[in-house]
Amino acid sequence: MASIPHPHIHNDKPVETIHPDNLPKESRHPSVAANTLGTLVDNSARHADVQHGIHAQMHKLRDSEFVHKLIPGIEKVASDYHVGNFVVDRQSGEKFCKSMPLYSRLGMHLLFYGGTQVKVLHNQTVESVLKDLSIRQIKAYDAPESVKSIPSFIETYSIQTDELIQPDITAYKTFNDFFSRKLKPEARPIQNVDDPAGICAVADSRLTVYESVDLAKKFWIKGNNFDIPSLLDVDGSSDEAKRFSDASLAIFRLAPADYHRFHSPIEGTVGETHDIPGQYYTGKPGFDVFTGNKRSVLYMTHARSGMPIAYVAIGAMLVGSVLWTTGGQKGATVKRGDELGYFAYGGSTVVAIFPKGMLRFDDDLVKNSQSPTETYVKKQPIAFTNTKSIGIGSFYFAPKRWTTVAERLKMNTMGQADGEIEVHIDGISVIRVGGLKLRYEAAPDSHLQGLHFQTFFGAPVAL
Repeated sequence: MASIPHPHIHNDKPVETIHPDNLPKESRHPSVAANTLGTLVDNSARHADVQHGIHAQMHKLRDSEFVHKLIPGIEKVASDYHVGNFVVDRQSGEKFCKSMPLYSRLGMHLLFYGGTQVKVLHNQTVESVLKDLSIRQIKAYDAPESVKSIPSFIETYSIQTDELIQPDITAYKTFNDFFSRKLKPEARPIQNVDDPAGICAVADSRLTVYESVDLAKKFWIKGNNFDIPSLLDVDGSSDEAKRFSDASLAIFRLAPADYHRFHSPIEGTVGETHDIPGQYYTGKPGFDVFTGNKRSVLYMTHARSGMPIAYVAIGAMLVGSVLWTTGGQKGATVKRGDELGYFAYGGSTVVAIFPKGMLRFDDDLVKNSQSPTETYVKKQPIAFTNTKSIGIGSFYFAPKRWTTVAERLKMNTMGQADGEIEVHIDGISVIRVGGLKLRYEAAPDSHLQGLHFQTFFGAPVAL
């Protein structure tokens, strides 16, 4: 990841507040945006150079004569603002502005103009325009002749082909075939593989994390309709809604440059999937895409804690579909980093939903997210679960009478690993483990959110 390589962009420029009024007056009518989007999609099918199609970057508009004709004055927006958003590269610590493709800017203009049902072009609504354009783009990139765009796409986004399982680009049959390319396992090793409490990033992506839905709505998600039941497409009184009430969220936003396969953040078991039809909105951060877009929900069970996780793969404007691989195999067991599925063409989003109190996100991610700034991650650790296995043993339980199993804990001193947990059976201590860090933040009443004791018993033969 690198900053935008363009001499006209400066670090002291503000990020554009996306709104129709920011466009030049002659460009504000939604029919202009709709016509231009159609031209970009058509050019994607005709031109080998992706910069003539939907990958035209806002910061390069001064070099795009055909865009000037379609949208008079649009280059002023790119000159006056960072038309994109700020991202921190987690590995290098560098903060930069990531440019927005022109199609995202135009799509947002259409949506801001008056919602999905406003008629803007040939008696079509905004929703139908975006859907039709998405279908046209899918067909264009599924056509065999679309392979001509692969070299330009690689150059535009500086894609490292030596990381690919198939580095020979002539082996790909269509552009979409290349878009869903696979990486060599060694290109994205799991960085916390030996930590049983660890949780990793699901993809090369721009990440924001929030330990509650209220925080997510305060700092990042601007849609009025966002809530967990709407995201999961369940009734507010359902078990799923209760299970994920005020859940923690990790939002992974994939851009066109990223390889579009997504992976499991946990070790666990694959459960049911649920497909939800919706509109094709843009994947720009902060926009209300989560509860309106086409998406697919996968429910998983965390192996270590037995707790549920919801994994939502969301399509964006000019995105075809969500395709599950291992994620579509109910009952399959997966390790952290195992592939769950992939997206067809487009910038897309994965939202991982964790029950309240299950985990603690890494401090740097929390700080960046509240800026609000995205953090560019790969398969890096992003959180750890608040669950601990303290020990195992062999015990005798007398038949036909109750056995008392009791557990107690001693809270650790802040900043020190001096907590203890002890298990008693019929008043006799059978397991005692010290050196534990059970809390990470001080509270006046020493309240500990999310502490959950479970005692598991098993036997090699039937009892």
